[in-house]
Formats: sequence, structure tokens, C-alpha cells
Amino acid sequence: MQTKTAVLRNFINGEWSESASTKVREIVSPVTGEIIYRTPDSTEEEIDAAVAAARKAQITWDAATAWERGRVCYAIADAIDRNKEKLSRALSLEQGKPYEAESLPDIEESAELFRIAAEDAKRMETAIIPSQDKNKRIFTFRKANGVYGIIIPWNFPTLMLAEFVAPAIAAGNTIVLKPSEYTPGIISLFTEIMHEADIPPGVFNLVYGDGKVGQQLIEHPGVDAIGFIGSHTTAEKIVRAAGLKPSIIEASGNGPTIVCEDADLDAAAKGSVHGGFFNAGQVCCATARVLVHENVHDAFVERVVEEAKKWSLGDPFDISTKVGPMNNEAVASKMESHIQDALAKGADVLLGGRRATNYPTNLYFQPTVIDNVGLDTLINKHETFGPIVPIITVKSDEEAIEIANDSDLGLQSAVYTKSSARAFKYMNSLQTGNTIINEHGGYWEPHVPFGGAAGTSTGWGRIGGRYTMLDMTYLRTVTWDFSS
Repeated sequence: MQTKTAVLRNFINGEWSESASTKVREIVSPVTGEIIYRTPDSTEEEIDAAVAAARKAQITWDAATAWERGRVCYAIADAIDRNKEKLSRALSLEQGKPYEAESLPDIEESAELFRIAAEDAKRMETAIIPSQDKNKRIFTFRKANGVYGIIIPWNFPTLMLAEFVAPAIAAGNTIVLKPSEYTPGIISLFTEIMHEADIPPGVFNLVYGDGKVGQQLIEHPGVDAIGFIGSHTTAEKIVRAAGLKPSIIEASGNGPTIVCEDADLDAAAKGSVHGGFFNAGQVCCATARVLVHENVHDAFVERVVEEAKKWSLGDPFDISTKVGPMNNEAVASKMESHIQDALAKGADVLLGGRRATNYPTNLYFQPTVIDNVGLDTLINKHETFGPIVPIITVKSDEEAIEIANDSDLGLQSAVYTKSSARAFKYMNSLQTGNTIINEHGGYWEPHVPFGGAAGTSTGWGRIGGRYTMLDMTYLRTVTWDFSS
């Protein structure tokens, strides 16, 4: 386990360099309370240098074939696999997620995302379009958007890096990435691993800092396009700063899980708990609220409580642990305030409900089940982002749909039902970008498109497989006259 404090450095144009910044923050492990990294806020000059390196590299990188870029992606994936234990330990220590149950799978999937991108880039076929003129031929092909400024959050730092970086570089883009202030260390280590794979200088660049650094990156005239995952409040600031630059925005969720009166209650209870507690609930598509039909409420709640008791809180490096600490004080305080608000408005805590004691930090939060959650509560209206299964009772499918859609966050929803007709009704009525039938609301496969619904504040574009690559390229049309 890493305990030595390291000072992080920028990675610009294929080289590590000390930052000239005098603003340095300490990164404290949510697991142990130890200072594990010190990281600077990169200066404006360092951001300029990173963007300049990316711009210079992009010309050559875009000219490479999809097979050449794919070979680099495969080499990165292999390097990740060779170092997955080291990466997973660092991820658990800095982020807080259980090593065996979550960090190792995160790192393995990060590698898989690079392999998927390597193959997807070879299959970006486009159309040949008939012309009205017999002497003309019209065809299309895809071109990289250019230099990407990418900002990722702290809950899945390596996965979200890979979700953006793999398709970006496979398609011919270059990157300047700013990680979350909470998890810069694992990204620095991940960059070292990528560097092992001989990624060409300037194709990937790394700077650090807070929102001010992020804004400088987004607004930089040398940055052509934006990738962002995080809160919708921050997303709105980024969109205003980015202007007309192409962007992929994934900005929070408040995912409803709907348990119909004909649901398999055992599966629904298990799925609701998994969706609520995985990664300590710090998932954009977590089970943020469960809408259960009144006819099965009592039987469902009984099963949920029993299932929730199986999710042990503890040290992420203990193989029996299923829930680790929350990552930072801001998110833990938010969890606390949402529970207190719900209790004040008539809800009942059936399990957990408070921070656990006798741990190295104050970020270990008891897995929580709360019933009789009101519609006027913060839990129902906003993303809680903690280990919680909140239960709301409904009288009909129509009421469930109305409550589910009464939200400005439309990312992912889940429905448990044995009726195909009912499933189709929900599929067509729920205002979320993704709907999962008879599986937990956090279900995800790396090649599947994932993103928000139009008309909500969850963003646009799609993360996952070739769909990200389509958003990271633009269609160029060529009309060719053969008459002369």
C-alpha cells in the first residue's frame, strides 16, 4: 500500500515537468487519513504549453492510419494489464472504493475501453451519396475534431479517462486532460503507464488544478472540443465558457428505479441495493430513488433491508468489504443533509443513516435504507450521491412515470416488471437517455451508448464504444467533378 507522499508533475509533450505554481494542495486518503500526494494548480503558461504540444502533435496523429493509432491503443491496454494491481491499489487508497470488488474491475475495464476503441476506429465507414449530376461523385469521411480539453471527476477516474481518451486518440484527436482535484494521483500513475506504451509526444498531456484551471483549459483558443463528466452545475459553467466548441457533456443523474406490482421482488431488492451501494453510491446512474407500487411495498422493503445488511462497510483492502468510505467531505455532508431533510419531512430510516465511528477518517458512511421519502425532499429532487436506497410509494404506473419525470436530471432509469407491455410503456415514457429493464439502474457495458435525455440538464453526446468516436469526429463531405 502506498503511503509515501509524492509531488505530482505535469506531463507535457511526452515529458514530466515540475510545475512553477506556488499553489499546492494536499491529497488526503479517505481510507487512512494520510497525505498521499501533493499536487500543484498548473499555471496558465503550463496550460499554454500543453495545448501547444497537443496542437503540434495532432497534425501528425490525425494523418496516421486507424491501424497505427489502434496499435498504440492496444499497447496502452497491455500496459494497463501488466500494472493492474499497482493501479488498483492506488485507486482504492485515493478514491476509497473496495480493491477486490471494484478497483480491479475498474482497471480491467479501462484497458478494455482502449481495445474497443482500437477496433472501432477501423470500422468508421461512411456513405457514398448519389449525385444529380452524372459527372459528379459525392462521398463522405470522418475527421477528428482536433485538440480536446477533457475534465473528469473523482468517482471513476481511470474509467472516465479511458471513456474519453481511448476513442479520442483512436479517432485522431489529441488531448489535454485535467483530473479532479480529489484524485490526481491515480491519473498521474495512469499517465506513467500510458507513457510506457510509447504514446507519441503531445498526443496526451496532463495538467492539474481546480475549477479555475479547468476554465482556462476550456476557454483556451487552441482547444477545439470539450469532454466533461461531472455535476450539472459545473457543466453549465463549462458550456458557457466553451461556446460553440463541440462537446460531450454528462452531468449527473437522479435515476429512478421503478418496482411494479408484478415485479420479481427478490431481483428488484437485490438490484436496488446494488445500484444504491456500489461505489458507496457515488455513481451518476445510481439507484437515487426507488418508486415502488403500494401493493408490494411491504414485501419489497423487507427484502431490501435484508439485502442491504449483506453490504459490509469497511477497509477497502479487506476482501470482505463491499462499501468503502466516501471520497470527500463535501459529498459526505451532502448525504447527511439529504437524510436530515427527509427525516424532517416524515421519512423513516430503516438501516444506517449516519457516519460510522472507529474508522481512520470521518468519511465512512453507513449503508442506508430510508422509507416513506416525500416528493418535496432533497433526495427526490436532487442527486444525493451516497450509499442510500430511498423508497417512495406510488399507486399506479402513471404516478410512477409522473414522479420519475419530475426531475431536471434524465440519465438512466430502471424498471422491474414481468409484463412486456408495461416495459414498453416505461421505455417510451421515461425521460432518461437509458432505461434498464429487470436489472439494476447502474448497469453498464463499455461499448453501449450512455448519456442524458434531451430536455433535461444531464447534457448531450454519448459515452461508450463507437458512439463516443462519432461525437469526437465530424463528417466531411466531398463533391468531385469528373467532367474536366
